[in-house]
Amino acid sequence: MSRRWAARLALAAGVAAVVVLVVFAGLGSLVLMGVGWAGLVLTAAGGWWMLTHTGWIRVLAVLLVVAAPLGVLILYAAAGLLWVVLLSLGLWALAVSAGRAALVDDSPRGMPERSVGRAERPFLIMNPRSGGGKVEKFQLAERARALGAEVVVLDPARHQDVAELARSAVRGGADLLGVAGGDGTQALVAGIAAEHDLPFMVISAGTRNHFAMDLGLDRHDPSTCLEALTDGVELRIDLGYLHAGEPAGEPGGGAGGGPAGRSEERVFINNASFGVYAEVVQSPAYRDDKARTILEMLPDLLTHHSGARLRVRAGSLTKDGPQAVLVSNNPYERGDSAGLGRRGRLDSGLLGVLCVGVGNAAEATELLLRGGQGRGLTEATAREVVVDADAPVIPVGVDGEALTLPTPVRCRLAPGALRVRVPRHRPGVPHVAPPMDWRRVRRLALTMGRVAAGHETA
Repeated sequence: MSRRWAARLALAAGVAAVVVLVVFAGLGSLVLMGVGWAGLVLTAAGGWWMLTHTGWIRVLAVLLVVAAPLGVLILYAAAGLLWVVLLSLGLWALAVSAGRAALVDDSPRGMPERSVGRAERPFLIMNPRSGGGKVEKFQLAERARALGAEVVVLDPARHQDVAELARSAVRGGADLLGVAGGDGTQALVAGIAAEHDLPFMVISAGTRNHFAMDLGLDRHDPSTCLEALTDGVELRIDLGYLHAGEPAGEPGGGAGGGPAGRSEERVFINNASFGVYAEVVQSPAYRDDKARTILEMLPDLLTHHSGARLRVRAGSLTKDGPQAVLVSNNPYERGDSAGLGRRGRLDSGLLGVLCVGVGNAAEATELLLRGGQGRGLTEATAREVVVDADAPVIPVGVDGEALTLPTPVRCRLAPGALRVRVPRHRPGVPHVAPPMDWRRVRRLALTMGRVAAGHETA
């Protein structure tokens, strides 16, 4: 379906959703809408109180979260208008879906790539435990060796320093480094590859394969990634760096004020998270009982009764006291129903910044009703981000790895620092529909036809 017709379908479905309410419910349609909005507000408020309280208040909040939407449905059914509401909601969902599809830009979004010759001495590290055993399931080690690669399969029974394995391979003459494993392992080896300006190869054998997804690789069959060894192209992408603590000779300069001279640097290929999530995953109890640990820790973390109080500086933006901060290697796409799960490009030269700071039930409700937009969420891009705190050390999640780092933590981007070798033919990064914009949809529906007609008669 063309973008013009998708926009027209969106307008038609949106009008039909309103007409159905007005025709079959009359003036009661206003009451129906009011009841529905009230149910959403009460549900959002109950969810906030459930997360920020314990004891009997949490019990009442859970009851409210269940009772509010159930009460709305009962009222609709009692009035004999439940089918009207469901039909109207279905039409509205169709309108929004078609409208967002109409807004997708069909122009090419791929990153520049160049053809390269075959690597003479590729070196691959494979983690047999990643992704539930994908290395063995897809016989990745055997297939890679058959293509001329040297492969080291990590021993699950003992710790091995993958960064040192990569450095040793470089000293031995390796001209390509690659990883079949999780994003954390990939980040460590990618840093070594960038340091020596060697191509880096990703094999999607992890669980989420976040990085592989944004490179357009096949996440369902990691063996297809091995085609990069024989018929590959090269992408130049950005690489993120975390510098933690004050460098030697610099005074402690923030709320945390870590001791001078204590510093370390870490590479990240996806993102670094600070605040609530990073605090929770650091708990020893999290691995054994995730749900219970989250429910026990969230009230104090969200109300700043425990955990470090963060302060973020990103270009001209300054945020005090956000509950959660995500700094990403290139910004995430908005409008991704998977939850900001994709980056359209990895070569923009900018960090993405998301700060979540919800202070009360009203702000939590606003975030819900406005589809993730409101006072509680701040988005920005910057070339450098500094996360400080009122503590000398804070937990940080780096590409899924739980770390503790001295403050302040500086995030920077090295544009084009990493050469990534990928197969010439790959699924690609799917288009992500942008947030709904009814003005743009209306313009597309009403003007594109006239523009097309003008071209035809010219």
